[in-house]
Amino acid sequence: MNNQILIPLVIYLCAVFALAYWSGRNTNKQGFLNEYLMGGRSMGGFVLAMTLAATYASASSFIGGPGAAYTMGLGWVLLAMIQLPASWLTLGVLGKKFAIEARKHNALTLNDMLYARYQNRGVVIFASLALLLAFFGTMVVQFVGGARLLQTVTGLSYTHGLMLFAITVGLYTTIGGFRAVVMTDTLQGIMMLIGTIALLIGIVHAGGSIGEIVTKMHHIDPALVTPYGPNHFLSQPFMLSFWILVCFGVIGLPHAAVRCMAYKDSASLHKAMVVSTIMVALLMFGMHLAGAFGRAIVPDIANPDQIMPTLMITVLPPVVAGIFLAGPMAAIMSTIDSQLIQASATLLKDLYINYINPSIAEGEAAEKTLPKLSLWVTGIFSALVFVAALNPPDMIIWLNLLAFGSLQSVFLWPLVLGLYWKNASATGAFASMLTGLVSYIAMSTLKPDMAGVHAIVPSLALGLIAFIIGSKLKPNDKNKTTISDNQQPHKLY
Repeated sequence: MNNQILIPLVIYLCAVFALAYWSGRNTNKQGFLNEYLMGGRSMGGFVLAMTLAATYASASSFIGGPGAAYTMGLGWVLLAMIQLPASWLTLGVLGKKFAIEARKHNALTLNDMLYARYQNRGVVIFASLALLLAFFGTMVVQFVGGARLLQTVTGLSYTHGLMLFAITVGLYTTIGGFRAVVMTDTLQGIMMLIGTIALLIGIVHAGGSIGEIVTKMHHIDPALVTPYGPNHFLSQPFMLSFWILVCFGVIGLPHAAVRCMAYKDSASLHKAMVVSTIMVALLMFGMHLAGAFGRAIVPDIANPDQIMPTLMITVLPPVVAGIFLAGPMAAIMSTIDSQLIQASATLLKDLYINYINPSIAEGEAAEKTLPKLSLWVTGIFSALVFVAALNPPDMIIWLNLLAFGSLQSVFLWPLVLGLYWKNASATGAFASMLTGLVSYIAMSTLKPDMAGVHAIVPSLALGLIAFIIGSKLKPNDKNKTTISDNQQPHKLY
């Protein structure tokens, strides 16, 4: 075990704990659920931008994405850049309207918003179960990424690395709730950016120059420096559908959408749209370019997912590598803490409090009971993910994309059309969720020949059709008040 690498990492993890503890103590005292799940709706523009960018840049982006670039070459770097407007689209489409409606209905979770719009328990329960299932898959990916990172650079066994990572994330998420998550995301976003730049400088220095690195890649396989990669894997239909999956469809990701409910004012939103777009661009380009260039530095590696940590310990001095190891570690932690707090909210608020034991959230006793209950919910869910991550897949990016697409196929149209189409009904929303999820899982599993088109494209198309047909066949009950009806909009100042 290399202590020169391990000590800086331990110091960083201690800093994360300290920030989480400080965030948990410095609250607005607006009630446990409002504080734990929404952070008192107090995010400023910079914090909103950093938490959104850091949440989006996950283990798949910092570990799996560079691993794919290592295999596919510079074409994958170009493909990765289609993610650039992801946060801008999310904040632009949902942003202000979502925040207004969340305040109007005192919504604390995404499913609170769905119930306020559709007034249907079936929609909320189905959405909750789909969210938990998909988050379980994506969190396994993050746990695997964190464990492999620690295994590669510290010499710990995979199991010990997994245990350390799981305990760290579970504890600091539970300590401070949503406020701790977004504050640590801000720190982690900064570390991601610094780590990416430092690694690129180290790679170029080790390779001699960018020209020499590209020449070495060409000697290994000429396809590595073409736009389409080996065997023309990156076809035009795949690129177009990949944009749907990793950019446009991000609007439907619950852990991204919920951030549109928790910022402070309109000025914060506008600032975040600019800053988060710049952050995503720098992170995606830097991380994937490092992975592609890594083929020239370390031409033979057993598992592509290990290329980023391998490069760090190859091209950087041990102490520097230990400091900037926080970059990929931050990418993983900043995604999983958001998913963990969202999964906890779904189990605690959307299912247990709303449908099993509503009385627990009432009275003074709630402020003592709910924190303990949230601790148990978060801990149990983390333990289940830990057990599932003990047997990891070979390349985590594919499992992540499967869960990614499942969330989009369920939530995209009910969220967007629920906000902007007054005739959207509960029947349409449920039909869209069910059709989108079933078709996406079926096509992803059976893998029919679709001429390079990713399964997310027909799944979203079928979900949209089902939404429109369902809403036309059974419109909303006119006696029910929804988000769009008979209410004056609240302003964000």
